[in-house]
Amino acid sequence: MPIRTPHITPALPPRESDALRRALAGSADVTVFVDGTAYRLPAAARNAVVDLLERLGDADTVQCTSVAELLTTSQASELAGISPTYLRNLTDAGTIPTEYRGSHRRIRRSDVEQWLQSQARNGVRGGDANPSVSP
Repeated sequence: MPIRTPHITPALPPRESDALRRALAGSADVTVFVDGTAYRLPAAARNAVVDLLERLGDADTVQCTSVAELLTTSQASELAGISPTYLRNLTDAGTIPTEYRGSHRRIRRSDVEQWLQSQARNGVRGGDANPSVSP
């Protein structure tokens, strides 16, 4: 999965930031429009969007970036239903990408889930995977 480049939005001009701040004051409802269709945001998304809008309303420059959920080898192997040793073999072979934090492996949850989906497409369950690793 490609990593998206962070997006930086410069501070709004004072007139726009004041108008945004007034619009947000005391409002618990944030509705967005996607292709002209109103979409009410789930609570977690609403909170993130409101936080972003409040920062813009305060005339702050904002940066939007993604944070992937990183798992330890034990967590990733448990999620995949395979042994930690087999998971390390998969990461060593490059079958499942890994990142290092010092000497510790960290694996993105999305990469484990992608691998599990590929196993399912090939008719193999995670725990039944063949111990021979092929990239």
